[in-house]
Amino acid sequence: MIYNAPIKDMLFLVNEWIGLDKVIALPGYEEVDAELFEAILEEADRFSGTELLSINRDGDEHGAKFENGTVTTPPGFKEAYTQFIENGWAGIDADPEHGGQGLPKVLQNLIDEMVGAVNVSFKLYTELSRGAYHLMNHAASDEIREKYLPKMVEGVWSGTMCLTEAHCGTDLGLLNTKAVPAGDGTYKLSGTKIFITSGDHDLTENILHLVIARIEGAPAGTRGISLFLVPKILVNEDGSLGERNAVNTASIEHKMGIRASATCTLNFDDATGYLIGEENRGLAAMFKMMNIERMTVGLQGLGLSEIAYQNARDYAQERTQSKAPAPRPDDSKPADPIIYQPEMQRQLLTIRSQVEGARALSVFTGLHVDIMERSADEAAAADAENTVALLTPVIKAHFSDLGMSSTLSAQQIYGGHGYVREHGMEQLVRDCRIAPIYEGTNEVQAIDLVARKITGKTGEFADRFLASWQEFLREHEDDEKVAAIVGPAAVALECLIDTTRWLREKVQSDDATARGAASQYLRLFALTIIACMWSQIIVSIRDKEGSFYDIKRKLARFYMQQVLPETSALAATIIQGADALADFEVSDLVGQ
Repeated sequence: MIYNAPIKDMLFLVNEWIGLDKVIALPGYEEVDAELFEAILEEADRFSGTELLSINRDGDEHGAKFENGTVTTPPGFKEAYTQFIENGWAGIDADPEHGGQGLPKVLQNLIDEMVGAVNVSFKLYTELSRGAYHLMNHAASDEIREKYLPKMVEGVWSGTMCLTEAHCGTDLGLLNTKAVPAGDGTYKLSGTKIFITSGDHDLTENILHLVIARIEGAPAGTRGISLFLVPKILVNEDGSLGERNAVNTASIEHKMGIRASATCTLNFDDATGYLIGEENRGLAAMFKMMNIERMTVGLQGLGLSEIAYQNARDYAQERTQSKAPAPRPDDSKPADPIIYQPEMQRQLLTIRSQVEGARALSVFTGLHVDIMERSADEAAAADAENTVALLTPVIKAHFSDLGMSSTLSAQQIYGGHGYVREHGMEQLVRDCRIAPIYEGTNEVQAIDLVARKITGKTGEFADRFLASWQEFLREHEDDEKVAAIVGPAAVALECLIDTTRWLREKVQSDDATARGAASQYLRLFALTIIACMWSQIIVSIRDKEGSFYDIKRKLARFYMQQVLPETSALAATIIQGADALADFEVSDLVGQ
């Protein structure tokens, strides 16, 4: 299997589309320039495409192991992790105060895409640490930040997120894990957490668990949830490692994919924990990490789409099967490479046009994360925060769904060879399958978009967001050079706005209908916004010449004609199909 990071496209999006000047203008990024961006992306490509890709299949074959209460990672993972932290990848966007490099989130997103493309299992040992770092940097006391964060940025300590219990997944208000004040400022936590990614392993000397629990006497439901730091090994006052804490691994899961990633069941038996933030306000703090992880999971889907495309494209150039329609590449041969078959071209272009559009949305959102966190303009920061909140469920759900559809299409191009292990396509499918499930299923993301993000005050922002794209498209609708791209995007956007208005009314009057249409609405939203991204890209290169720009224009046109038309069917299904769904009751589904 091969992987070459799409650095040219990444740099185009940053330098020529959104404009690196917007990033450099933010406080703390003054020393960032195009040369630095390119150098880091090239090094990330080298590390990902060699060190991480080379251990991906072996990691899948061997899997993480659990023996005698200890978890071990597959061969090569320790060595790769050592290089990962020695090269500074653990602290790309971390605060320099803690030893990080303080680089832009938009750059971090591009690196995340690369690493997720070549080895999702390895990435999972690192990405939860990044989320835990940012949560603690945001919500923990100065004492905890000084004591724990430098080691996390160095990469010698890692982090986890401990939410799920056997009886409650998304509905965290049902949790049973309890916390009892110990009388010395610490708490004793007892309970069991399941599906804990990287809950135990042999890559770092300590693991810092971020655990939600209920303090005795706290209110029921989500209002009574507190957040705690529970180290695997307790840390002494001087920062050295002390005694083993009372948290132990009971088992690891045997999974369909990401087999090299240890997904653990953890038992907390009066384990010592330290309160993060305020009592009963833990869920609000935890959302800082959850939203980072949701974005990162979406980028896993994007990365897997890219590597699936690259390998299917190369295979299609090598595999000969039947004669292609005229004009053939060589009439003297009995068969042609399948890439000359229109159906194969359609499948490859469907992947590529969506991947490049999704990458634009990733860069766009990464820029707004940077503005949200860095801008001195409070109004701009607030708008950016609303933009990120609106797009987070879209990126998580749509990108992970794209990962599934892309890996399956790529596997189909391989035919029977895609179903066997030799070429690696079946592993991509299996590894990607978890992305629509974890960090809040895609159905949960869709309900978040419909029930929260397009209603109330956030709904007012969503209207302004859509109106800004509407204004942009209207400005360019009469330009003949871009009309073939702008026109279809404008039609889809009008459809999205009308559907949003209809669905918002249903949220108030008929919640069941709104929820039943949520997943279709999220897809309608995503396909349309990506069409707007494509339109803006094509306008930005309106007068530029060269094969790179010509292919961009062709891809945008393909997207508008072959992918975007689905939006009209989605809108019709949402509005006209509501009664058909409402006709069924649970008894109709289970009675026969």
